[in-house]
Amino acid sequence: MNKKVVLLVLAMAIAAALLLTGCGAKTGKEVAKDLSNKVEKLNSYRTDATMTFQHNGKSQTYQANITFKKPYYYRVALTDSKNKNKQMILRNADGVFVLTPELNKSYQFESQWPNNRSQAYLYHSLNKDIQNDPDPSFSAKNNKYVFDTKTSYNTTQLANQSITLNKDLTPDQVQVKDKDQNVIVTVKFSHFQVNPPLDNKSFDVKQNMAAARIKGSLAASAENATFTVNYPTAKIAGTKLAAVKPEVTNTGEKYVLQYSGKKPFTLIETKSVPSLSIVSTLATGDPANLGFAIGASGDRTLSWSGGGTDYYLASDKLTQDEMVAVAQSVIGKITK
Repeated sequence: MNKKVVLLVLAMAIAAALLLTGCGAKTGKEVAKDLSNKVEKLNSYRTDATMTFQHNGKSQTYQANITFKKPYYYRVALTDSKNKNKQMILRNADGVFVLTPELNKSYQFESQWPNNRSQAYLYHSLNKDIQNDPDPSFSAKNNKYVFDTKTSYNTTQLANQSITLNKDLTPDQVQVKDKDQNVIVTVKFSHFQVNPPLDNKSFDVKQNMAAARIKGSLAASAENATFTVNYPTAKIAGTKLAAVKPEVTNTGEKYVLQYSGKKPFTLIETKSVPSLSIVSTLATGDPANLGFAIGASGDRTLSWSGGGTDYYLASDKLTQDEMVAVAQSVIGKITK
């Protein structure tokens, strides 16, 4: 047997060994197709998630309970690490709603949520991001599948994400990263139930509001809370605090913080007052998950409630990233 024949036999043996080694291993495209089929056939799901947000070297953790029922019903209940400041996002046949049971308030949005942006805590959104990325990175390790994809958030700060799926293609973990690959948001899923029995009442605004209120006199505690004036710590180059104007309105205390410079903005803070009405208020823009609260993102505006205070941020100069940064950096400074 000459040298060329020996080399040919060795090459064929190596190729056969590689083929056997890779037998049964799925490609990224095959896994993505299986995922798409699974999500398409899914009638409902229920899961818990722990969401951790990184900001200025500090981390904040929130709990989410997520429920879905075909074709488009969603319920996302969010609470902080102390099981306070509960809010919900609901989508049902009547539209999209944000509920703040502590204040007996609900807002209705004319919005395409959750289909208009990436949502790291929603299974369908993760599948959509994987399917829409023309060239996602894929790997299989530790008995899990990992996809690295682009995102479609309304902020360039969250540029891409790493999605980890279990072998049964249910979500395990998501890491949302900035353009420098720093992890900004981590979502860890647990107790993922496939096709649990659900009825439409689970997504009803009045029923969810009533269930939350039964757990305690939340509105009363919010009304008696101490009002704290909060100042953002985010550094906006060339911008500084110019004036703080206290006001007294029919509903209570109010402060107008005016920032001047290259990128001026106004932050209005008002003591939260529980609503006496059970009718939802129409809101503009889209629901905005800020991590610590669910707000409303409009044209050059951002509003949210938390800790007994209603916030309204407006600017013609700040980018969406900067507005979110200002909102996430608000901390208490002076108690009135």
